[in-house]
Amino acid sequence: MSHQSIIPQTPLESKEHEDHYNKICKDYNHLMETMPKSNGWRVEHLYNYNGFWINPIYIKANLLLHAYFKPQPTDIFLASFMKSGTTWLKALIFSTLTRHLYSFSDHYLHHHGPQSTFPFLDSECESYPISDFTHMCSPRLFATHFPRTLLPESMASCKFVYLCREPKDVLVSKWVFMSKLREKDLPPFSLDEAFDLFCEGVSDYGPFWEHVLSYWRPSLESSEKILFLKYEEVKRQPEVVVRRLATFMGVPFTTEEVEKGVVENIVKLCSFENLSNLEVNKKGVEKFGKVEVENREFFRKGVIGDWRNYLSDEMKQRIDGIIDEKLKGSALIFGA
Repeated sequence: MSHQSIIPQTPLESKEHEDHYNKICKDYNHLMETMPKSNGWRVEHLYNYNGFWINPIYIKANLLLHAYFKPQPTDIFLASFMKSGTTWLKALIFSTLTRHLYSFSDHYLHHHGPQSTFPFLDSECESYPISDFTHMCSPRLFATHFPRTLLPESMASCKFVYLCREPKDVLVSKWVFMSKLREKDLPPFSLDEAFDLFCEGVSDYGPFWEHVLSYWRPSLESSEKILFLKYEEVKRQPEVVVRRLATFMGVPFTTEEVEKGVVENIVKLCSFENLSNLEVNKKGVEKFGKVEVENREFFRKGVIGDWRNYLSDEMKQRIDGIIDEKLKGSALIFGA
């Protein structure tokens, strides 16, 4: 199991690979000239790439992902829309899968931010050559914000844990986060602007509803391949969810482990209160491609319903109406 946040690159040096890469660059440049664009949250523009609004660097990353990434049947992917609780679930998944490698008194997470526990595939595939990831032990863990429909079909044999969250909380958390990372030469980004764009489906990896449905629908047909979770249920019953995660990943807790309190210790280790108070998450920095993010930015409040402190009744009704319409007939409900 590799725990490095920066993955060593494996050069792809043949003439064939070089020609292939040059073709990808041409395809990318053509796309950038032809795709619809709209105002971005962190960067100036997002582009509509196969139905989703994507940062230009991640459009290129997606092309490279399709061209070079070789999934293994044992791979496990944590997928989510941005600001849905990914940091917490990364910690829970990592701690559950590697529970025999670390003691709770001196754990990997005591010294490293949760974002470093396994690669964020979107930024790892930003540039060429990309890693072949063959140095990672099985099962390999990866994270992505790409919707299911933008991922290579070859990943269909792998397992996915998908985490979603009440869209109003996602909107607020994403606006706060992106405002802090927004490029310095751009004007301030108001909540009203973020709200309008979100309602139009325009935010990184959006529309929100299409992203969620891209995993929800196949999860109903292949629950053994896609574990669909809501942030709110993880918050309310973390120990139940951790046991579900372990079983889904093929490493169920033994009766002895349960009796010894291993599940409770994992939940305690990965709790918002514990992680946010660790020194590494107060001062550490993670790098995602060319973007550096302070670890503390991943720990804001971690609560359900914080949107009430930001959105008016009119805003609530508008978002709820849109979500109800977009998810109509899917049996997927958000109730926070």
